[in-house]
This record gives sequence, structure tokens and C-alpha cells, in this order.
Amino acid sequence: MRRTASPLSLILLGAGVFLLVLAPLLVTQVLPQAKRTPLDVDTTTVFEGSGSYFDTARLETLNDRRITITRQVRGDVAEGVRSGKAVWDVSTSVDTDATLPATDTRDSLQWTLERWVTDRRTNEPAHCCGESPVFDGEAYLKFPFDVEKRDYRWWDGTLGAVVLLRHTGPGTVQGHRGLRFTGSVPATRTGVRQVPGRLVGLPDRPQVLAEEWYANSAIELVVDRPTGRILYAATGPRKTLRAPGSDKDAVVLLSSGRIAFTEATQRQQVRLASADGGRLGLLGGTLPLGAGILGGVLALVGGLLVARGRIVPTARP
Repeated sequence: MRRTASPLSLILLGAGVFLLVLAPLLVTQVLPQAKRTPLDVDTTTVFEGSGSYFDTARLETLNDRRITITRQVRGDVAEGVRSGKAVWDVSTSVDTDATLPATDTRDSLQWTLERWVTDRRTNEPAHCCGESPVFDGEAYLKFPFDVEKRDYRWWDGTLGAVVLLRHTGPGTVQGHRGLRFTGSVPATRTGVRQVPGRLVGLPDRPQVLAEEWYANSAIELVVDRPTGRILYAATGPRKTLRAPGSDKDAVVLLSSGRIAFTEATQRQQVRLASADGGRLGLLGGTLPLGAGILGGVLALVGGLLVARGRIVPTARP
């Protein structure tokens, strides 16, 4: 007489061992691959607020007007696959009620087109693929995955430099909890622009190189911790012109105490963060735990059945 393992016991044992091996692989191999900046991003965020802007037709600054900032981010998938980096083309337009709806972004009050290239894992700048401008810092369009409770270096495109954003506690957007970061920019000279002298208080000079100055009274961001997605953003920009060597603003080009994500944009960002965070949560917690528990049970049952076996009579010579 001898004992043999049944097919069912071998299947249970094999499935259990497979799940036990799979559980740690989900955490150590699959999850890190999932925490990579997507290549095929296609999102639009809208800021709204009120403030002042310079009307080039009237050659004067208009006050208490609605200001809308629209940012479109689209990934260059082909270039991203080729380079292994996240290559995003970013179109940002600043509009007033007079230029909305804008059939052509070039008709906006201000319009910029940029290309941002980052490492898909760390979110650090990657200087390749026609990047413009060359930027620095740890965060711009998003934060790294697994955002920490610490200060971050934020790239301010208008300033052309890094701004330190301080972690100031938790924040809640549309019922979704995240981390809040705040910062500001003191008045800083950012360049020069040729303008008629009378525009900056120098009527006896036909043209002058006026100094461009920029400040930001309040940068506020609420960021989703698992994904680094920005759930809420607000800014208080002020762009002015000064006569050469002057310490006083002569012309206000754009100024607002607060321009922030619209309610619709906040809901969109929360929905995307919840979906992405849910997938990361499955890969980092639910699936490995479930696979480990189920694998342990199946391996135990299969092992017991194999050890027990079936009694089969041996053939006599």
C-alpha cells in the first residue's frame, strides 16, 4: 500500500505558493512601476478671481475685473516613450471677460506655451526633449508621489526661480484630505521691456527699457499625499513696470489678491486623485494582503491534503 497526492491537493498547494510569492512582488516590483508619472496626461485646470490688468487698447489699467487663467496640459506620448521621461506640453492663457471665450489662445491677455520634462519616478526636472524653460525644483505641475510633511521647492514660472513652499498642516478639498503648502514672493525684478517713456512717467523719452517686477502675496496649494496631484491652487500675482532705476511701480500689468481653482476644477482634481490613489492602495495594501492570506490558506490546505494523500494498493510481483 502507498499514498499518492490527488490533483486537487497539488493544485491548491501550487496556487497557494504562487499567491505567497506574488504578494511581496506586488509591493516591491509592481507598485513602484505604478508610481510613475503618466505619459498620456490630458487635463485642463481653470483659475478664477478678480483684480486689475493693463488694457493695451486704452493704455490704462482697469480695476475690479474678472480674471481667468486656463492651463492645458497634454503629454507627448511618442517623445515620452522614446526618452523614458514625462514630456508635457503646457499652454497657459490669462483672459478677461473681453477675451472669453477665446477662439485662439493668441488673442488672450497673456499666453505662454512651455514644455516640461520630468523624471517619471522622482518628479525631478529632466533636461532633454526640447524642454522650455529650463527649470528647477521638486514640484511644479504636480508633487512627487507619497508627499511628505516637509517644505518643498516649488518652481514659479513667472519668477523664473524656485520658491520655498512650507508645509502648514492638513487641508480638505471637496471632502478629500491632503496636505497644505503656502509661500510668497517678494517684489523681484524679472526683466526689462521696451515701452514709450510716458507710460512709466518719462514723457521726454520716446522709448525706454522699463523694468518688469513681479511679486506674489499668497501661494496656496493642497496636495493629495499618495499621488502628488494638486487638488487646490490659489495665487496672488502682481506684475508691474517701473521706470529704469525707480523703486516705485509706474504701471500695473496684472494684479489680484487671489485667483484660485474653480469648483469644477477642484471636483475634477479630487476625482482623478481618488481614482489614482485607489489603484495605488490596491497594489500597496489590499491585493498583497489578500494574496498573502488566501495563499497561506490554500498552501496549508493543499499541504495537508498532499501529506494525507490517497491510499493506493501496490501491485504484487
